[in-house]
Amino acid sequence: MFIRQTKTRNKASGDAYTTFRLVASERVGQQVRQRTLLNLGRQFDLPQPDWPVLCTRVEQILTGQSSFLAASAAIERHAQRLASRLLAASPAAVREVGNTEDFVEVDVESLQLTHPRSVGVEQVALAAMGWLGLPEILSQLGFNGIQKAVVQALLVGRMADPASELATWRWLKERSALSELLEVDFEAIGLHRLYRVSDLLVRHRQEIEQALFARIDDLFHQVDTVTLYDLTNTYFEGTATQNGKAARGHSKEKRTDCPLVTLGLVLDSSGFVRRSRMFAGNVAEASTLQDMLRGLKAPTGAMVIMDRGIATEANLLWLKTQGYRYLVVSRERTRLFDPEQSVEVTTAHAETLQIQRVLSEDGEEVRLYCHSQSRAQKEIAITARFVQRFEGGLAKLSAALQKPRGKKHRDAIMARIGRLQEQSHGIGQHYLVTVTPDPENPQRVQAVSWEQKPKGGSMFTDPGIYCLRSNETTWDEATLWRTYTLLTDVEAVFRSLKSELGLRPVYHTREDRAEGHLFITVLAYQVVQVIRARLRGHGLHHGWSRLREILSVQQRVTATFRQRDGRTLHVRKATVPDPELREIHTMLNLPSNPGGIKKQTI
Repeated sequence: MFIRQTKTRNKASGDAYTTFRLVASERVGQQVRQRTLLNLGRQFDLPQPDWPVLCTRVEQILTGQSSFLAASAAIERHAQRLASRLLAASPAAVREVGNTEDFVEVDVESLQLTHPRSVGVEQVALAAMGWLGLPEILSQLGFNGIQKAVVQALLVGRMADPASELATWRWLKERSALSELLEVDFEAIGLHRLYRVSDLLVRHRQEIEQALFARIDDLFHQVDTVTLYDLTNTYFEGTATQNGKAARGHSKEKRTDCPLVTLGLVLDSSGFVRRSRMFAGNVAEASTLQDMLRGLKAPTGAMVIMDRGIATEANLLWLKTQGYRYLVVSRERTRLFDPEQSVEVTTAHAETLQIQRVLSEDGEEVRLYCHSQSRAQKEIAITARFVQRFEGGLAKLSAALQKPRGKKHRDAIMARIGRLQEQSHGIGQHYLVTVTPDPENPQRVQAVSWEQKPKGGSMFTDPGIYCLRSNETTWDEATLWRTYTLLTDVEAVFRSLKSELGLRPVYHTREDRAEGHLFITVLAYQVVQVIRARLRGHGLHHGWSRLREILSVQQRVTATFRQRDGRTLHVRKATVPDPELREIHTMLNLPSNPGGIKKQTI
C-alpha cells in the first residue's frame, strides 16, 4: 500500500492538476498491477516523507495491530480517516444483512470500538429533504453532485449542531456519519467549498423558495389564504465593517453593543416559509412590506396578518389596491372599550376575552377593541413600577430642596424634572408637576409638588385593551381574533431560528456570506417543519430541541475483533435505537439501522 501522485486534466476546461491516490500492488496472473483503493483528492496536505509511515499505520489499523512507535497526531488522524473510508468502500461490505446469520469465532478481549459518529439526526434530516425533493430542485438549478452534498451537509449541520459554517465543517469531519450516508468524504472538502456553495444558494434563493413551497403544498395539500409577515433581527460578532447591511438599530435581543441585520419572513398559516429576505439592521419595518409581497402570487383575496410596526396607513392602502385583505394591530394610541357592547370569546388557555366590534362609517373597515384580564394585570404591574419610579424621583428632588446644600436653582430643577418625564415611559403625562419659586429669589425653587391627572384612553386608565383592524367585514369577532392569533406562530418561528437552529450570532464580515448564513438557517427550518408536521400527524408534538435530543443518541461505530485464524474482523453499524427513537423511525417509516451493516475481514 502506498500513495501515488498523479497528474491529470479537467475534461471540461482542459486545465491540468495533481491528484493523490492510495494504491496497492497485486499480482494478476503473471503481472503485478496497481489497484486504486482511494482517491485522496487534490488537497492532501501530509508531507511526502510521512507517506510510508501513514500507509504502514493504515495497514496496522485494518489488521488490528498496535504500533511499536506512536505516530504523530497528523499521521494518526489521516490513518484513522483512510482506514474508515477503506472499510466503508470495501467491495465485501454488506449494506443490509437482515436476518442472515453469520457466525465466527473471535477473541472477546480483543474487541475495540472505534470511530463513533452521530447518525440519528442525519438520517431523519436526509429523509425530509428527500420528501421535499431538495436534491432534484438543486439539480435543476445546475448544482453538481458535490455541491448538492454540501448543501445537505450545511442544512443537517444547522439542525444537528447549530453554529457557524466553520463549526459545521469541523462537525462534519470529526463527529458526524453524514459522509457515510451520502458517500462523500467531507474530510477531504475544504472550508471554502462550504462558503462557495452558500453563495450559490443565495444566488438561487427565489427559485429554491418557490420550488420548496410548491412541494410543501403538494405534500400537505394546503389551500391557504392567510399570509403572515413579520421581521426580526440578529447581531454580529465583530464590527462587520465590510457588510453594507450591518447597522446599529433596535436589537430585539438587547444587544445594543453590536451591529445588526434584519430578517423578514412571509409565512403561511402552518408556519412554512414562503419568502425570506435580509435587510439592513436599521431598516424601517414599514418600508419592507411591498418588496416582500410583490410577486408572491398569493391567492386572490388572501389575508395578510402583521404587527403594528408594519401596519402604516400607506401599507394598508397598498394592500387594498393589490386585492389583499388585512388583519393588523392598530397603530392608534387611544383605547376605547365599552364592556356593554362586547362579546365574550374563550381562548385556548381558557381565558375569557371581551371583544367590542366597531364598523367604520363607510362600512369598509372593522375595528376590534379587545380586553384581556391577564394583559390588564400585566400592564397594571408595569404601570405601578413606572409610577413608583417617577414619584420616587420627584420625592427625592423635593427632599433635596429642604437640605442646606441641595440644588435649588430653577433651571437645574426643571432639567431634572424633564429627565424624569423622559424616562417615565409615558407615565409623566398623567401628572401635573408644580414648581413653586422662592419669593425672595425667583431663580431658586422653594418646593416641588405633584398630583395625578390621568388622561383617558391610555394604558394608565384602560389597561389590558388593544385594537385590531381589518377590511374583512363579514367575519364575526371570534373568527377575526382567532385568525390574528396565528401571528404568535411567527414569534415561535423566530425563537426556533435563533435558539434551535443557530441563526445568532453572525460571524461573517461579507454581506453575501451573512445572507447565506441566514438563508441556510431558513432552509433548515423548512426541513424541521416538514419533520414535525409528519410527526404531528401521528400525535407527536415535540419541539425540535426535544426531537434532536432523542435522535442524537444514535451513533455508528466500528467493532473490531481478532479471529481465531489470526485475521481481523471489522463490523460497522449503528447502535440499537432507544424506544422513543424507534417509535419515531416507525412514524416516519425509516430503518432503525441507518447506513446498514458493513463487514470486512482482513
